Amino acid sequence: MPRKALKPREKRGNPEPDSKFGSIVIARFISKLNFAGKKSTAESIMYDAFDIIKEKTGEDPVAVFNRAIENIRPLLEVRPRRVGGATYQVPMEVPAVRSNTLAINWLIEIARSKSGKPMCERLAQEIIDASKKEGAAMKKREDTHKMAEANKAFAHYRW
Repeated sequence: MPRKALKPREKRGNPEPDSKFGSIVIARFISKLNFAGKKSTAESIMYDAFDIIKEKTGEDPVAVFNRAIENIRPLLEVRPRRVGGATYQVPMEVPAVRSNTLAINWLIEIARSKSGKPMCERLAQEIIDASKKEGAAMKKREDTHKMAEANKAFAHYRW
């Protein structure tokens, strides 16, 4: 079977903005939410979640979403570094693109782990909680920062 041709370098990591709101972050979120190649289903889940956010908060859902992503973006994380037979957890600053990706992944992972409600409702609730600096995604960020703080002694092993 022939190999799939790669996109040109400048196209690869930059998805087009989503059709409804014109936001690249929302487009990336929808792409990550995409399950089994059903992008239209992922889009409908996302836009239904935005309708629920608008209904519950009365605010612009894009603003709530952006605030949620901004609140749960980690600034520090630990990366393993092997030095002389021992592996140390070295705290490092997180690049902006990776911190956005981590925030998106955490939101989706937490919404998927809950049960009992449709995905759009779980996602909407998690986004609302994150925008208020509450919820499981915010706890995940705090745990990441605590781990980095606890391993501050190994910061000199940065590369």
